[in-house]
Formats: sequence, structure tokens, C-alpha cells
Amino acid sequence: MAQKITGHAGRLRRRAQELGEALERLQLTEYLRYLDDVRLLLWRNFLSGLARGVGMAVGFTVLGAVLVASLQRIAVDRLPVLGKFLADVVRLVQENLGRR
Repeated sequence: MAQKITGHAGRLRRRAQELGEALERLQLTEYLRYLDDVRLLLWRNFLSGLARGVGMAVGFTVLGAVLVASLQRIAVDRLPVLGKFLADVVRLVQENLGRR
């Protein structure tokens, strides 16, 4: 029985050692210090938000440019059809304004 307890104690020590090493690899103490330092936390979150905002602005700009270029290409290809349609709309509006 004593040998069985000693065996369990040895396994528990090894497991505790493994857990301690795993916690060191996670750098838990540094993370807790980071959470305690309010200035550092605010500064990093500010920079993170700033980078995210700049990234979104650049992304939307590129996306908008691609969309405008695509629409321009479509408009050039279909200009005669669109021109006739717009001419009909203008004519109808002028006729309706002339009746009043």
C-alpha cells in the first residue's frame, strides 16, 4: 500500500511539474502583468483599433476603385443602350412638364 501511495505521489509530482512548465510556456505571468498595466493595455488597444481602421479604409478604397472601374467598363460597352434609355426618360419628363 505504501508503495502504491509513493507511486501516485511521484506521478502527481511529475504531472505538477509538467503543468508548471506548460504555464511557463503560456507566459501567464507576463499576460497578467499586461492586464494589470492599464496604460499599456489602453495604448495597445488604441494602436490595434487605429491599425484596424486604416486597414478598413484602404480595403474599402481598393474595393470601391475596382467597383467603379467595373461599372465604367460596363457603361462603355452598353453606352448606346443606356443613351437611348436616358433620352427616352428625358423626353418623357419634358413632355410631362410641358403639360402643366
